[in-house]
Amino acid sequence: MTTEVSRLLQAWNDGDSQARDRLIPLVFDDLKAIARRYYERERPDHTLQPTALVAELYLKLKDQRRVQWRNRQEFFAVSSGLIRRILVDHARRRQAAKRGDGGPKISFEEALGCIVDEPQLLALDDALEDLAKVDPRGSKVVELHVFGGLKFEEIPEILGVARSTVLRDWKHARLWLRRQLSEPEP
Repeated sequence: MTTEVSRLLQAWNDGDSQARDRLIPLVFDDLKAIARRYYERERPDHTLQPTALVAELYLKLKDQRRVQWRNRQEFFAVSSGLIRRILVDHARRRQAAKRGDGGPKISFEEALGCIVDEPQLLALDDALEDLAKVDPRGSKVVELHVFGGLKFEEIPEILGVARSTVLRDWKHARLWLRRQLSEPEP
């Protein structure tokens, strides 16, 4: 199946929109597993179930006209990022409807563990966006590892760096996020 996925990604790169449509059923279970990892971090009554997240993802992927997938891992990494954006956009809409204050700070451990409400998800997303401004690659490592479920052995291929660089970025990003997400000292 991996070679078929690679072949379809290359055909999609070449402008074949039917390749995209043939690809999605092949990778649906993998995409649903990524969506499930995100969903498990959400509050119990979240309205976007994993299957609905994959459907939203498909709509976002369908809008992609000029794609250049280098490999299968990159496709899943980008898909993971899009799923995160879907959840964050959903949470921001709900917060706007409630006119919330943006929510409390959370600990880094909570951020990597179970996100149980939208303010926590938004706090993590804001922190990741701030991290991306000072350390774009570190932010991407966090997203690929924590949300995309990729192993540290897979991330170097996507980012085009050495494994030691990924591990150094991970360590730096973890420390930075821990400071950003922690409650300030009284």
